Amino acid sequence: MHRIQRYAPLLLIAALVFTGCQPAEETEDQMIERARGIHERVITLDTHDDINVANFTNERNYTMDLPTQITLPKMRDGGLDVAWLVVYTGQGDLDEAGYEAAYENAISKFEAIHWLAEEKAPDQIEIAYTSDDVRRIVGEGKLVAMIGVENAYPVGLNLENIADFQERGARYMSLSHNGHSQFVDSNTGERDDIWLHDGMSDLGREAVAEMNRVGIMIDLSHPSKEGNMEMIALSRAPVMASHSSARALNDHSRNLSDEELLAIRDNGGVVQAVAFRSYVDQDKHAAWQEAQNDLLRSIGEEMGVQVITDRAELRAMSSEDRAAYMEAMGPVREAAEARMGEITAEPVNVADFVDHIDYMVELMGLDHVGISSDFDGGGGVEGWMDASETFSVTLELVRRGYTEEEIGKLWSGNLLRVLDEVQAVAAQIQAEG
Repeated sequence: MHRIQRYAPLLLIAALVFTGCQPAEETEDQMIERARGIHERVITLDTHDDINVANFTNERNYTMDLPTQITLPKMRDGGLDVAWLVVYTGQGDLDEAGYEAAYENAISKFEAIHWLAEEKAPDQIEIAYTSDDVRRIVGEGKLVAMIGVENAYPVGLNLENIADFQERGARYMSLSHNGHSQFVDSNTGERDDIWLHDGMSDLGREAVAEMNRVGIMIDLSHPSKEGNMEMIALSRAPVMASHSSARALNDHSRNLSDEELLAIRDNGGVVQAVAFRSYVDQDKHAAWQEAQNDLLRSIGEEMGVQVITDRAELRAMSSEDRAAYMEAMGPVREAAEARMGEITAEPVNVADFVDHIDYMVELMGLDHVGISSDFDGGGGVEGWMDASETFSVTLELVRRGYTEEEIGKLWSGNLLRVLDEVQAVAAQIQAEG
């Protein structure tokens, strides 16, 4: 329970004693109107939105209403001010060819983001590099793009690339993804108990120092627990987790344990709770997914289409077979959409997501918690399935008794404070020579 709710009876008694009258009951419509006012006044910031360079061309781009979870129109519709567009690279082989291909992938995404903000739509969106930039751009009525790097694998063995990425706009970076990198073990080592470094490599320790020096926030969302604890201990600056929730509420290796959360608090960092269904409540999501699959299989049988629910089986198909299968599934999915009311299982929703915010606020303190979606990377919960539904999160926070000041911290204030402190530490390190 949020602390404001806990003390509500005392506040009510105080109101009656000092005013001598009954406080007015807020109607549902009044609460929604109040929440909308808060949503408009605070700066809303989502720290993790994946991109595909195919969506950054003159023919197909974010100024259009694409079937992606993040576009400029959807941000406008939902009142999302700031989107951290992510330079993501999947983990590959730790060799020269792998590093070269990864670097090329990363640069293509940096260039795509700059193209959108500086060539295609500079009147609509601008890249921010500091918290002052964010406030200025929002004040000018434009949307804000910021850049995060998911997986430092493209850095290769050349740590000078960290400064290069910072100059290109990167303001946070994780040292691994799903797979052990040259820097640190991934959380995915829990699957088979096979580790590469038993935490961090020597190169990883050097990378932490270099990120501190150039002013890039260290992102703890994908590395192993042992790696995270070592990074927290090594960093001279506050750290962050760009898209992770509480492991105590959902025991998934991508979530953070209480020990990690408290260490991040003591370090002065921030954890951006993530609206990713299987990280919020994997059991509830699995039950809903299975009910949905049952409906698809039933309709497929009626239509003479064998429905495949195993993603590995789909990936193993040839491109031609997969294309033919997806075409055959079109009518099946349309029919299922019309019959979704038959499913009794409930999907993971905004309230389930905010439970993780509540938990981390109680454990860490409000100054160390933020919000992320992982849109276009698997994220989204019922009620916040794309940027156009961003208000739903603010409304749920208002329902739970969070004040406007607190909501402002959760949406952006805490993350921007960490960015300021990271950049201040970098300036100090550089001044030290």
